Parts: sequence; C-alpha cells; structure tokens
Amino acid sequence: MPLPRSGPVRSEAARLSILGAAAELIAERGYDHLTMEGIAARAGVGKQTIYRWWPSKGAVTAECLLEGMLLPGQLTLPQTGDVRRDLAAWLGAIFAFLGTEQGELIFRSLIAAAAENAEVGQRLRDALFRPDSLSERLTAGLGTTSNLPHDAPVDEIAEALTGAVLLRALSREPFSPGDAERLVDALLGT
Repeated sequence: MPLPRSGPVRSEAARLSILGAAAELIAERGYDHLTMEGIAARAGVGKQTIYRWWPSKGAVTAECLLEGMLLPGQLTLPQTGDVRRDLAAWLGAIFAFLGTEQGELIFRSLIAAAAENAEVGQRLRDALFRPDSLSERLTAGLGTTSNLPHDAPVDEIAEALTGAVLLRALSREPFSPGDAERLVDALLGT
C-alpha cells in the first residue's frame, strides 16, 4: 500500500492559471519585466505556490513555451508534402511574427530566459526538436522527390534554420520578401 503524499497537492487549475498569467505578462511587457510577484497577482495565487513548482521565472517561461502558450502555432511546420515549400512557409511566418512588436518581445524574452538558465535553454531546444518538430518533419522528407536526399544531415539543417530565426530575433533585422526561400535554398541546395 503506497504511503499518502506529503505536502500540498498540485492543482491543475492553479498551474494553468500561473502559466497563462506568465504568458500574458511576457507578451505584454517582456521577460525582463516578468516577476514572480506579478505572475502570482495575475494568476490569483500566492508567490510561494509558484516557487513550490518552479524555481525561477525562467523555468515558468520554459513551461509556457512547452505548453504552447507563448508561440501557439508558430513552431509547427506545415505538412504539404513538399519539405522545401513547408520550410520556406514556416520561416516566412516566423520572420513575419518577429516583425511585430509582440513577436519580437516574445522571442527576445525566450532568448533572455535561455541565457539566464541552462535548463530553460535545453527546454527551448527540446520544444523545437520535439515530436512533430522541425527535425522530425525534415526526416519525413528524406528521399522524397524534390525534397531531401536520404543522407541529408537533418539535425544540422534544423539547427541552422533555428539559428537563423534566433539571429533575426537578436539582430532585429527586418526580413525582405524571399529571405526564407533563399535561406532554405542555401541549406538544401537549389
């Protein structure tokens, strides 16, 4: 017979409220202005409740990302059967999102959180490489007509594309029409 659990039970409603509050605050003010006090006030919970489950605001941010609360739909690669076209559309959509004030704020907040905490950086990478992720979608295109050869370095291509997105977020360089297609062509060959 298992021993009864000691300590407070984690409430799913409170967890979702905390993550929702953190995502809203990041979108409104950015990671630099995110505080545990602010999250607690917005979520209607005590600060100690947040610290019981997450050691830092970076850990809360990572959980928001993994739950799809920060970039809903932005990390999902289209699946039309043409990997090259899917990658160009995916990059174009992300570049366009980065061109908005909210998009820039969210991406730069994620980068700041990852720079502050190695675990957050790993979770950010995991979010980009999880099932149905960029790497897996590239693997699905191996050997198909006009897409990728069987021996394509899928993980490296995925990392290069992800790096391009992060570089755009850091540099605040605006994108021009055709940038996504040119980047995909440079990585996959024309």
